[in-house]
Amino acid sequence: MPQDHITAERLVDREKIKTLKAQYCRFLDTKQWEKLRGLFLDEAVFEGFGSAPTGSTADQFIAGASARLQEALTVHHCHMAEIAFASPDRARAVWAMVDVVEFLDGKEPIEAPGARGFTGFGHYEDEYRRVDGIWRFASKRLSRIRIDPIPSDQPAALTNRLKAHADWIGFGAA
Repeated sequence: MPQDHITAERLVDREKIKTLKAQYCRFLDTKQWEKLRGLFLDEAVFEGFGSAPTGSTADQFIAGASARLQEALTVHHCHMAEIAFASPDRARAVWAMVDVVEFLDGKEPIEAPGARGFTGFGHYEDEYRRVDGIWRFASKRLSRIRIDPIPSDQPAALTNRLKAHADWIGFGAA
C-alpha cells in the first residue's frame, strides 16, 4: 500500500478529518441533527446503517437517524484512524468503532431483535472531500463485526447525569 508523503499541510488535513469524525459522533449522540447534517456533502451516500437504507442521501440519513434515535441513548466511539489521501482534496479513512444504542421508548432494534438495544463493534469506512476549503463526508459505510444485545430485562441505563453543553466549542467550530 503506498504511503502518503507527510507534509505539514497533510498533517493539518489529517487533524481536520479527525475533528470532523469527532463532531459526527458528538452531534449524533447529543441529537444535534442540523449540525450533523452540515458535516455531509449534499451528494453523500450511506451504506450499512439501521437508520437509513443503503444508497440514502444525507437528508434521508438525517431524517432516519433523528426519527429512530431521538429518544434513544447512544454512545459512539471511533478510534485508530487509518487515513489515506487520493489527492489534496480527497481522502478515505477506516475507523474502528464501538457504539451503544439503547432504546428508552420501547423500540426494538433491527440489529438485535427482542432486545432493548445493543453494543456494536466494527468499522466505519468514510470518504471525504474538501470543498471551498472545508472537509466534509462524501460517503459513509458501516460494517459490524459483532453485536451484543442489551436484554429487555436488564436494568435501564442511568441517564440522570450532567449533560454535555450543546455548543461548548462554539467559538468557531462547525
